[in-house]
Amino acid sequence: MAAIGFDPHDHSACISSTLRQAETYCAEHKLKLTPIRRRALEILLAEHRALGAYDLLSHFAAEGLGTAPPVAYRALDFLTSAGFAHKIEGLNAYIACAHLGSDHAPAFLICTACKSVAEAETEASDGRLGAAARAAGFQIDRIVVEALGLCPTCQDAA
Repeated sequence: MAAIGFDPHDHSACISSTLRQAETYCAEHKLKLTPIRRRALEILLAEHRALGAYDLLSHFAAEGLGTAPPVAYRALDFLTSAGFAHKIEGLNAYIACAHLGSDHAPAFLICTACKSVAEAETEASDGRLGAAARAAGFQIDRIVVEALGLCPTCQDAA
């Protein structure tokens, strides 16, 4: 299980690489990555933290891309349905997918101080929950795991 988000890395390379992957995926699956959808993904990638629809909308408004809430919600709906973003249920916010193109059950590590979010890759069938589901004859379709705490930077600051 690899977490992405708290380690230092070449941020511009991660943004451009993910955008290329999204463009390729859309071309292969005949999906339209419109300028608004692309910009929404760029913003989520640049922030490395969960953003609400109105946070996204404020970026759009500042750039002259629209001020109506449906603009942001439609872009986020597309990004989540295409697998380019995830909804952080506990925050009612969204984050760009760190494992684009892979079928995975993400777990989110959310820093309560700086609001950064790291995505860890998990398996639905592993661990205690997977064992409990198997014992009950239950088939897991979707898991939402969100852990709150302090990222390494905020731990060092404390």
